Amino acid sequence: MLELAGVSRRVDNEDHIRDVSLQLTRGSMNVLLGPTLSGKTSLMRLMAGLDKPTRGDILLDGRSVLNIPVQKRRVAMVYQQFINYPTLSIYENIASPLRVARLAAADIDKKVRHAADLLRLTEFLDKRPAQLSGGQQQRTAIARALVKDSQLVLLDEPLANLDYKLREELRQELPRIFAELGAILVYASTEPSEALLLGGNTATMHQGRVTQFGRTIEVFHHPSDLITAKTFSDPPMNTATVVKVGAELQLDRFVVALSPQQAALPDAEYTLALRPWHLSLATGDAKKQCAIEGQVRVTEITGSETYVHLQVAGRPWVSLTHGIRHLAVDAVMPLYFSSDDIYLFDRSGQRVLAPGDGVRPTAASATGT
Repeated sequence: MLELAGVSRRVDNEDHIRDVSLQLTRGSMNVLLGPTLSGKTSLMRLMAGLDKPTRGDILLDGRSVLNIPVQKRRVAMVYQQFINYPTLSIYENIASPLRVARLAAADIDKKVRHAADLLRLTEFLDKRPAQLSGGQQQRTAIARALVKDSQLVLLDEPLANLDYKLREELRQELPRIFAELGAILVYASTEPSEALLLGGNTATMHQGRVTQFGRTIEVFHHPSDLITAKTFSDPPMNTATVVKVGAELQLDRFVVALSPQQAALPDAEYTLALRPWHLSLATGDAKKQCAIEGQVRVTEITGSETYVHLQVAGRPWVSLTHGIRHLAVDAVMPLYFSSDDIYLFDRSGQRVLAPGDGVRPTAASATGT
């Protein structure tokens, strides 16, 4: 198990990583999810031993590794900007860590060809990196990490340069491949959809902090706070300030009726959040009884779906709807959703309600005020 215990890193009076504690088990798939500059690469460099924390400790199987040189750790790291040896063949690029480890020639050949087969590189083994596409070179770097039999494999947005079909294949294969090796796999991504496809565990990151860590599907459905909910939503969460009074939420001039369980929340101001696919342009679903209005700003047609960007209560919202929709700019549209699909966050940003959730006590209700 890899454990980060209260790890922080400060550079030039600026916090790059702030008080991160994580436990990653062998054979596990772990996604670091967050926007650019949220701290994903900085955290990976600490795990790899390329940087040292300002505070805290990093332990492998209960033993601190802070004083173990990176060359002596069984760690492999692959960046989005791949690095290969330009004068070596693809075969020798993949084999290079095995030659350093002085493995027998037969064992090297077996491992190299197995990795090349998994990553669709067999026909390129005699070529040099400059003769390959960017995606093929990235696969070479991943193959080199694969053959090392590392305890810890760090992949920093490694599939960004690959074509769609291969990217989808590798998203399915990589967790299985490294799980079979018993390695701890850490995968950095900016894409919520990629985290969901990879499964395993996800740590959402914001400004150098881990805001939540747990099973990927659990973090997605039950974000602990508004920052996590926004990090784990693409298209972005629709949010608006609402006031709860009795069994209703007041949203601008509109009223949202709550279920009896939801109505048990204390009357207060909250942030309402709604995923784009729960916001409908039609009343076809009998459950979608809540109605508000939005003004169309732009529509994006992807082929099978349409993103409708709107202005709702002075804030940008987006509806994801099936099929092709042509809507006039500035048209005022009725929008429908179910109160069963809403999230509510209190003034501090903590979740008090999620779809399928029991009502969580707020600070006010917990103290009886």
